[in-house]
Amino acid sequence: MVENDRWGIFLAHIILILGVAVVVFPIYVAIIASTHEGGTFLRGVMPLLPGSHGWENYSTVILEGRANAGAPPIGLMLWNSFVMATMIAVGKIAISLLSAFAIVYFRFPFRIFFFWIIFITLMLPVEVRIVPTFQVVASLGMLNTYAGLSIPLIASATATFLFRQFFMTVPEEMLEAARVDGAGPMKFFKDILLPLSVTNIAAMFVIMFIYGWNQYLWPLLITTDDSYYTIVMGIQRMVTGGDSEPLWHLIMATVVMAALPPILVILFMQRLFVKGLTETEK
Repeated sequence: MVENDRWGIFLAHIILILGVAVVVFPIYVAIIASTHEGGTFLRGVMPLLPGSHGWENYSTVILEGRANAGAPPIGLMLWNSFVMATMIAVGKIAISLLSAFAIVYFRFPFRIFFFWIIFITLMLPVEVRIVPTFQVVASLGMLNTYAGLSIPLIASATATFLFRQFFMTVPEEMLEAARVDGAGPMKFFKDILLPLSVTNIAAMFVIMFIYGWNQYLWPLLITTDDSYYTIVMGIQRMVTGGDSEPLWHLIMATVVMAALPPILVILFMQRLFVKGLTETEK
């Protein structure tokens, strides 16, 4: 018998509220800091109420950029990060769908061996293979290009594994019915598997988009032209660039702007994202 424990429910809500506050408070501080003038932080006092310089700070980082903030205009960096993150997410999903489809539905020698080879690459992050990867990209002339920013990060063992697990739950009767109707492998993939995988694709897109958006080390290595700087690189250069004190009010304005695209992607795809992570039956 489950009793109506009011104190237990109250305590649970208090813990949840405190947890949310811990997560939200740094975001609130960044937003507040972006509305004050630079001299506020030199006094060693962190204000908790909005200031009157928000419009000026955001206009500076959006329109002027390097002159006052130590980085290119934020609009260009946001666009570079968006292109990079989108290419990485779409590329990872496309390659992982096809590789998982081949592993599950085609009977070729050593297919399980090749799957585990793909899976083992999870133990080899970009940082481990970054020197040979950089050499290959440089040899192909892809430095300071969108292709160089995204293609080396496209392969994904995680997405391949997740799509493989999902394909294995699709009833065998669907494949047999497609064969009876005369559907070939790619028609079965396009007309049956892809529609069933929409929620999984949406969940993976959100995860991989944020993964690409937050990349720092790889763009830092292969970009020397500031027209290809990403937003994460821009924030780092604003913190460390120049001989003067960091302009924290402009840095915080850039941080707030940098957080908006991932948040919007999550909000627009929230329903499909949750379904893709929680549904076990289609």
